[in-house]
Amino acid sequence: MEKYEKIRVVGRGAYGTVYLCRRLADNKHVIIKQIPVEQMTKEERQAALNEVKVLSMLDHPNIIEYYENFLEDKALMIVMEYAQGGTLFEYLQQRNELLLEEEEILRFFAQMLLSLQHVHSKQILHRDLKTQNILLNKKKEAVKISDFGISKFLSSKSKAYTVVGTPCYISPELCEGKPYPVLKSDIWALGCVLYELVSLKRAFEAQNLPALILKIMRGTISPISEDFSEELRKLILSMLHLDPNKRPDISQIMAQPLVLQALMSLYTDQGKVTCRRIPKSLSNYSGQNRGRVSRGSSITSKGFFASYRHSSTSKTSPLQSRVYCWGGGISAPHLLPLPSSDTHITEVSTGRTQKAAVTKNGRLLLWETPSVGAEPSMPGATGAGGPAFIPRYLEGQSAVTIKHVSCGDLFTACLTDRGILMTFGSGANGCLGHGNYNDVSQAKIVEDLLGFEVSQVSCGASHVMAVTNEHDVFSWGRGDNGRLGLGHQESCCSPCRVPLMPETQPISALCGVDCSMLLVEPMSTLFCCGSNRYNKLALDRESEHVEEVHSFCPVQSLPLASQAIAMVAMGTSHAAAIMSNGECYTFGSNQFGQLGIPANGDNNMPTRVLSLSKIAVSMVSCGDTFTVAIMKDGKIYSWGKAARGRLGRLDCEDSQPAPVVFKDVGRNVMSVVSISCSHGTTLLGMRCT
Repeated sequence: MEKYEKIRVVGRGAYGTVYLCRRLADNKHVIIKQIPVEQMTKEERQAALNEVKVLSMLDHPNIIEYYENFLEDKALMIVMEYAQGGTLFEYLQQRNELLLEEEEILRFFAQMLLSLQHVHSKQILHRDLKTQNILLNKKKEAVKISDFGISKFLSSKSKAYTVVGTPCYISPELCEGKPYPVLKSDIWALGCVLYELVSLKRAFEAQNLPALILKIMRGTISPISEDFSEELRKLILSMLHLDPNKRPDISQIMAQPLVLQALMSLYTDQGKVTCRRIPKSLSNYSGQNRGRVSRGSSITSKGFFASYRHSSTSKTSPLQSRVYCWGGGISAPHLLPLPSSDTHITEVSTGRTQKAAVTKNGRLLLWETPSVGAEPSMPGATGAGGPAFIPRYLEGQSAVTIKHVSCGDLFTACLTDRGILMTFGSGANGCLGHGNYNDVSQAKIVEDLLGFEVSQVSCGASHVMAVTNEHDVFSWGRGDNGRLGLGHQESCCSPCRVPLMPETQPISALCGVDCSMLLVEPMSTLFCCGSNRYNKLALDRESEHVEEVHSFCPVQSLPLASQAIAMVAMGTSHAAAIMSNGECYTFGSNQFGQLGIPANGDNNMPTRVLSLSKIAVSMVSCGDTFTVAIMKDGKIYSWGKAARGRLGRLDCEDSQPAPVVFKDVGRNVMSVVSISCSHGTTLLGMRCT
């Protein structure tokens, strides 16, 4: 609390105390919710952590902004935006039975719709919408939704069963304990709030809980004053329909002429200066963007390409980062387009068809190669059609910051700065970790890992591994050869905790085609599982060959078994490791010269790449039959099978390590920040130094 000064207590709840505080850095007033986690049950602690996770994902002008959280005096402190206007409940109580004008009601309601649309777009169900959880700004014009303590991350299942929320606002299907369409429960609660705005009293009230439930089950409400339009009264009744399947969804509510006019007024009357920046598509209310308001609203695809073409041809703004690819028929390094010249790339990853990168500001960038008139080949990307290698930002990512990405075969996993893992793409083999085999077009949270802070993720051809900040390891996907490290060969479509030897502390995982590796502290040793064909896992001893292992065990081949390892990479049938002193060792199959050493017969033991001995190696990556290494001096070497441009160089007859030449770098000094090889393709991220 050294950064904040407490002013007064503004509320007390079941989980803790709420303080109004002043942030010393800028004298800004903030709210700090103090939750004594040590005194709570496991369920109560989970609810507190859930609120932090939900708030960190949401970024919308009509949702209370989350700043940070920290632990102090055995309590979780959640720092949030301060809404000076108090709650909507208090505002209505102060009316002294003087009804609101319909225009004001619709202005409030439109903002609630937009905020709830944003919440639902993140696959989150609020579950406790009520006037006490709806806050107002100082002028009592802007709505701020708050209190996400019992919110639920939606799974692929379409029904929910849990009875939660404030009794006066719970839906009839909840009262009956029946499974219900998850989003329609929030629509019922929003209908109750709208009724309260119109009548200044709750839709359902009774002296005791049984009587209240009976009222809700019957849908009995007092008549709405005829001072309000028939359209508004019909809208309320439709939202309070006893059959959840007959209640309108958010898009249907927004399409109502009455609401449409309120949304239009909201865009044009509030923030009069900035409304000029709203895309024309919003004024037409077409497609998925109907009625959506968010900070930093994305421009239309046409506007995006216009912006891109302008930036790519600008001579006054040199590129801050460059991304090159080769292989798959591209024989020399090919410069991929970036959205703008000031895009900073921090990491790249490539899969069988995907090419992805993470930017410095936390955006996930994807490149598509669609054919004319075809749908986007990259799941989760926006827009369609156009020339080869079209850059796209991941759709629906405005509220999260991506720090890490990994591509598998036809699917992708990305990790937020809050340790939340999201996946999208093909659901074959259960690689998305959502408990099923369904494809997902937009990034979706892996719910089973919400109770953990994931620090690193790796995607193989058909399985995934995730490492948490507590050094736990989870795996899922295809299980044959024991690649999941679970002690068996069964496949899993949900994350499963990997059993490890005591006192091992994994810091990173690496998934291959049919095997996996873990880099483990404190001695930077390597643990492996799965297929050890050609000794690509370095599990062989001089006189003993291991075919496959189903649980993680330490490498046995020297010198990997006795020296600290800085980095490791895996291809289809070979692997490479960089030792702590910068020496590069390769092992496994050398059928195409992918080890960078002379033909060695049946000897697949780790061997140093002597042609790289003059300068230390800083990075290495392996494809199917080739290897690429980055030297400390910035030079890039490749070797192995040269077919279809795998080596990125024209001297295709020599499979020994040789430099890759970049002809278009010019006078800029570029350094490699990330490299990724998959199948026959290489993706390289560089930045100007």
